[in-house]
Amino acid sequence: MAPSSSLSKLKVQLKLSISRLRMVQQKDTAIAKQQRRQMAHLLEQGKEESARIRVENIIRSDITTELLEILELYCELLLARVGLLEPKECDPGLEEAIKSIIHAAPRTDVKELQQARQLLVEKYGKDFALEAVENSDGKVAERVVKKLKVEPPDAVLVDLYLKEIAKTYGVDWPKAQSKRQNGSDEEDDDDPISGQVVKSLEEPLTTEELTKATPPRDLGPKSPVSIAPPSPSTDNLSPRVKLPGPPELKPTAKMSGLKKQTPNTQAQSDLKGEDANDRGKKGVGGKIPDVDELARRFAALKK
Repeated sequence: MAPSSSLSKLKVQLKLSISRLRMVQQKDTAIAKQQRRQMAHLLEQGKEESARIRVENIIRSDITTELLEILELYCELLLARVGLLEPKECDPGLEEAIKSIIHAAPRTDVKELQQARQLLVEKYGKDFALEAVENSDGKVAERVVKKLKVEPPDAVLVDLYLKEIAKTYGVDWPKAQSKRQNGSDEEDDDDPISGQVVKSLEEPLTTEELTKATPPRDLGPKSPVSIAPPSPSTDNLSPRVKLPGPPELKPTAKMSGLKKQTPNTQAQSDLKGEDANDRGKKGVGGKIPDVDELARRFAALKK
C-alpha cells in the first residue's frame, strides 16, 4: 500500500524540521558563548548588578536550546516510526511526541516545525489538537511544559551561573566572599580553638643532658641520589645494585712505545744520579785531602 500524500509531506517536513532545529541550536550556542564572555568582562569590572540582570537572558537561551533539543528528538522518533502514522487514530506510543510537538511548536521560531504541526492537526482533527494545546489529559511531556514556563530564574541559579562563568574565564568573583574567608582563616590562626587549653611549654634541656644526648644518625646533609635495591624475582633471587665504573682504556700504539722507552731512560737517570753523588763526595777539586796532606801543604807555603 502506497503512502498517502499527507504522510509523504509530513515526512519531508519532519526531515526539514530536524535540520532546522539543529542549525538554530548551534546558532544559539554560539551567541550564548559571546554573552558569557561579556558577563565575565562585567564581573571583572565589578558591575555585578548589571551582570545579574543580563545573565537571565543566558539562562532563558539555555532553556530554549534544551526545548529545541527535545523537539528534535520527538521529530526523529516520528520519522523512525512513520509507519505507525498511517492509521487515523493516534498510536499510544507516539501520542506524547505528537501532542508535545502540537503544544510547543507555536512557541518556537522554526517555520518547518510549525508546518509539520499543521499537518498533524489536519490528520488527527481539531479535538485532538485542542487537547494537546490545553494539555487537558496531561499527555504532553512534563519537561516540555516546564521549559515553556515564563518565570524569572531563581537567585540560586543566577549565582551558580555567575560562579561558573567566572571560573571558566578566570575571574576572581565573588571578591567579598573570598575576603571574608581569608579574614576568618587569619582569625582562626591567631586564636586558639575554643574548648581546648593551650599546653604549657616544656622546660629547656640543661647542658649536662645535652652532652649526654646522642646525635641522630640522619644528621647532616643527605645525598641527593638514592638508589633502591631491585626486588627479587625468579630469575635473580639476590639482586645487587651495580654502579657503572670508569671506562677501561686500552693502550694505543703510541702509549706502548712510550712504555718500552721508559726502562732505558730510567737506567740512564739512575747512572746520572750516582755520578752526581760521587762528585759531591769528592768535592769541587776532586778527592777530599787528609790532615797530613794539609800539613805538608802549609809547610811548603812557609818555605
